[in-house]
Formats: sequence, C-alpha cells, structure tokens
Amino acid sequence: MSLKALAAKIFAKRTALKTSKWVDHPIDTQKKVFKVLIETASKTKFGLDHDFESIKSFEDFAEKVPIRDYEELKPYVNYVVDGKEDILWPGKPIYFAKTSGTTSGVKYIPITKESIKHQVEASRNAILNYIHETGKAAFVDGKMIFLQGSPELREKNGIKLGRLSGISAHYVPNYLQKNRLPSWETNCIEDWETKVSAIVEETKDENMTVIAGIPSWVQMYFEKLKENTNRDIGDLFKNFELFIYGGVNFEPYRKKFDELIGRKVASIELFPASEGFFAYQDSQTEKGMLLLLDSGIFYEFVRAEEFFNEKRKRMTLQDIELDVDYVMIISTNAGLWAYNLGDTIRFISKKPYKIIVSGRIKHFISAFGEHVIAKEVEEAMSEAIKQTDAKVNEFTVAPQITPDNDELPYHEWLIEFEKAPTDLKAFIDILDKSLQRQNSYYNDLISGKILQPLKITPIRVGGFRKYMKKLGKLGGQNKIQRLSNDRLLADGLRGQKVG
Repeated sequence: MSLKALAAKIFAKRTALKTSKWVDHPIDTQKKVFKVLIETASKTKFGLDHDFESIKSFEDFAEKVPIRDYEELKPYVNYVVDGKEDILWPGKPIYFAKTSGTTSGVKYIPITKESIKHQVEASRNAILNYIHETGKAAFVDGKMIFLQGSPELREKNGIKLGRLSGISAHYVPNYLQKNRLPSWETNCIEDWETKVSAIVEETKDENMTVIAGIPSWVQMYFEKLKENTNRDIGDLFKNFELFIYGGVNFEPYRKKFDELIGRKVASIELFPASEGFFAYQDSQTEKGMLLLLDSGIFYEFVRAEEFFNEKRKRMTLQDIELDVDYVMIISTNAGLWAYNLGDTIRFISKKPYKIIVSGRIKHFISAFGEHVIAKEVEEAMSEAIKQTDAKVNEFTVAPQITPDNDELPYHEWLIEFEKAPTDLKAFIDILDKSLQRQNSYYNDLISGKILQPLKITPIRVGGFRKYMKKLGKLGGQNKIQRLSNDRLLADGLRGQKVG
C-alpha cells in the first residue's frame, strides 16, 4: 500500500468519526445551524428587513420569512450583483455561480467563503466515506477525471463569476493535483464536443481510476473512447474503480454504462447544486443519500401535494414522514433564506436521515390532474429497459392534449433508442402499466378513458445532443429536462424524430 493510500485510510477514519457525531444528534445539529445562521445575518439588509433579532424559534422564522424562489429573491441578489455589501450575508460573496434558469433566465447564485468550504468538504467526504466503508484506497494513486465546465472565471464588481463545476476546480487539494485530468488548457475549452475529444486523447493511455460527471455527458466521453480505441472502458482502464455522479437519476443509464464499461464499477451518487451540497451516498449496500445536517444549511420541507396551496405547512426535520414527496426549502450560509430549490425529495430512513431525489416541483405533468413526477417516469423506464432488449440513450415526456383525428389525449414519450425494442408494443405496455401502478391518478384517467395509453416518438441517434447544441446547452452542467407540463421541449425535439 502506498503512503498516499495509507494516509487516505487514516483521514477517512477520522472523517467518519466526525460525521457520526452529528448523525447521532440530527435535530440538535440543525437547531445549532439555524441559530448560527440567524445570529450571523441579523445585521444584514435581509436580516434587518425581516427582524432577525426577534427570531427565537423556527415558528418565528416561518412567520417573518416567506418561502421564495430565485425570482422572488432577485431584488436582494441584484444589490449583491451591483457590488453592495451586507445584503444577504455579511460582506460580499467571493463567487457567483452562474446558472441558466428555465423561467428566470441567467441566475447569479452567491457563494461565500463559508459555503464554498462546505461544498469542498462534502465532495471530499463522499470519497473518504467510500474508503472507510470498503477499505479500498489504492485508487488514490491513479488518475482521476471530473467532467466539468471551464475553470476560467470572469469578474463582476469585484466578485468572481463562473459555473459551479469551474469554481470547484480551483479547490482540488494539492495532493490530488498531480492525479487530476484533464489539463487546465483542455478544461478551458468551451465547445463541449471539441473538449470531449481532447479529453479522450489525454486520458486514453492513462491509469484512470475515478471518473466523475453527469451520466449523459460521461456516456458521451465513454462512447468516444470506445470509438477511438475499439475497447471496452473497463478493459482500457483496468483499474477504473469508482464512478461519481449527480444531477440526474442514474438508473435509466445504468444498463448502457455496464455495456460500455464491460464490467461492474462501484458508484457514488451526490446531490450538489450551486446553492449548496446537500447529500451524498454513504453506503454501497443501502439505497439513498445521507442528508448533510452540519454544512451551514438549515432545511425545511413542504409536502409536494400541498406546495401550491395557500395554507401549506412548513416543517422541520423532526416532523417529516418516510416515503412522502417534499419540496426542500433551504436557508444557507451563502445568504439564501427560505429558498425554494425546486427539487422534491423523499426520506427513506430517519436513522440516519437519508433521502432520494424524486424530481422537480416545476417539472411534472398534470395536464389532467395526474401529477406525474420524474421519479415515476424514470422508474417506469428502468423497468422497461430491464425487461426488454431495448437500449435507451435519452428521453423526455410531455402531454399531448389535442391530438389529431379526435383521439383521446395521451402522454408522449420522446425516446432516443440506441437499439429499439424488438417488441415496441410490449415496451410501451411495461411503461404504461408501471406508471399506472405508481400513480393512482394516472391509473384512474386511463381506466376512465380520459387518457389513452402513452405513445412513443422515436428520436434519431444523437438527436438530443443536436437539439441541446442548438440551444447552446451541450455538456457541462446542462441536463435534459425529464418531463414537462408544456410542449416546448417536445415540439423542439420533434425535428429530430426518426422518419
């Protein structure tokens, strides 16, 4: 065992011990986080506007601070963007993570010296947790790649500006710098297809042990590697041990990854965002991700089914129930207060508190009251792939409310098959029955002849990428929206349909 691997094991044990302290006292930990956040921001503009000095409990906070999304918080963010101090958090943020919102246009998410520390620690601890759980540390001697946005940053009123993944690239610890790929020059290439080709050239002859990124874009990297070398990824990188991913559900991609790699590889799921790092997979044998309760983030939860009600109930960790979809609301040491992240989560354990991401509160189909969410369509797709010979690269779902020829409305699934199923009717049947089983409202609409069973529109191979490139959203942190309540994405993609 190398000295670096031995040091990693020792560090991993220490980190596991530190983690166990807050895991064993989750409610007290969150109360301490809440107290520190309120006291620290009491003299900021936001704190003064919302009378933070009189807030002594969560009930006080919920009464004085309404839930806001980015658009509603934007007046405060604009002050920060203009260079003003002590607005949402003491002083100025050190970065803005620039993101593209579906409704807000460009978003500037503040990142403070306190919040970036927790972001970096969480991503590091996810790997250390894996080492502690499995006892495997030899991979730290190999090369690691993180498919990410450009690390080049601009400046806006004295605050550095860039993509979160590009900002994070500046925080890779020194002991990993020699192991890290691609080169700085390659990482700065803006065009994603050019960048991936350059990464292939830099990595194909290296001892790659850890590969990380959003599954759809790692898949593109693997496909180009295989095309270039004519070898399975697991054969090309004989010591490839760990795949780290986040941002989307991996299950619809798993079958394709197993085929490209040619063998099983351990994986770690992360739940990061520009607004904070919320959870990571802490077990190779159990489902779910450990919710990070000691990372400068205070969590609230609202039942997804009640979220748009006027009298929605805001609750804290101690009030949650298992197997219920909640909208996650966060207050952070970057100055986001009662902020609607937009994600829905589901608790699958309370000891410790573990979650799965079930979708986006704005990404659903409820054109007829069915309220189908991302988790349900992804579960249906996983079942169909497992039970047939189909291979799927990408897909999205939208309602078809006014079909031709006086047909009943239906859900349209736009699917890019790498290999279409031999029996398409059976594939559709598995999808539709899975949705009916998971969602009683959808089942009622089908059985009541309000909707007809779903239909599939095949998209030509590469069609999703071509459309994303046309939108200027190819690669990096960009993700395909899994489902929509409108037809904007679906109608755009129809130009890529087969035939």
